[in-house]
Amino acid sequence: MSMQARTKSRELRDARAAAGRRQKKRNRAIAAGGGVIIGCLLIAIVVSLINAAGSEGSRITAASQDKAVAPAIATAAGALAVGDAAAPVKLEVYLDYMCPFCGRFEQANSTELDRLVADGTVRLELYPLAFLDRMSSGSKYSTRTANAIATVADRAPGALPAFNTALFAHQPAEGSSGLSDDEIAALARNAGVPQDVADAFTDRLFQPWVETSTAAVFETGIEGTPTVKINGEVFTGDLYTAGPLTAAVTAAKGK
Repeated sequence: MSMQARTKSRELRDARAAAGRRQKKRNRAIAAGGGVIIGCLLIAIVVSLINAAGSEGSRITAASQDKAVAPAIATAAGALAVGDAAAPVKLEVYLDYMCPFCGRFEQANSTELDRLVADGTVRLELYPLAFLDRMSSGSKYSTRTANAIATVADRAPGALPAFNTALFAHQPAEGSSGLSDDEIAALARNAGVPQDVADAFTDRLFQPWVETSTAAVFETGIEGTPTVKINGEVFTGDLYTAGPLTAAVTAAKGK
């Protein structure tokens, strides 16, 4: 082979090698570009899924709120109203049926409160809260009793005071599982609640309302139970002895 032929052959090989290197670079660039595109597509898909999940969560939350059916005698603030709406004194009582101090309050004042409601002095607004579920060994006693009270308020409001008193008269100790559903229903029947109303306790119809109302109450600044307000002002006197609350209500009536 002549020198000229060898030179042309070498130039041809070099040209082919250079072309091959350029092709490999193009392939790597295409692959990298494809990876970026695929990565972007994956990110877009993930973002879409997150947004969809967020939207679904919002719809679920809205649906849950829609399901928070309020008892017939409930106020917009989450209380169960008993007595004459035109009574000169509005007495708000915030309670939890697992709270032992609420039990002491009820024992000291229930007779007087019943009298003050009956004679038209007081419009009683009960707030059945459910924040002590953690104190009932997983049985959600606070929620179950608040739901039962709300059910009676909706379907047999005349029996509400007696049922409220009965629950505190048979109040379980904190840390126990509390009364069973059957025992709560039996107390209700003995307090004058019709059988079909007591049977409805396990439907938990008002549990969403209880949960929503409990959250709303604590957002207003209420810090514990029992809390009592007389015409909107927190009563700071003795809650656990008969007499002081009655005296404060009588004084408020005269203003």
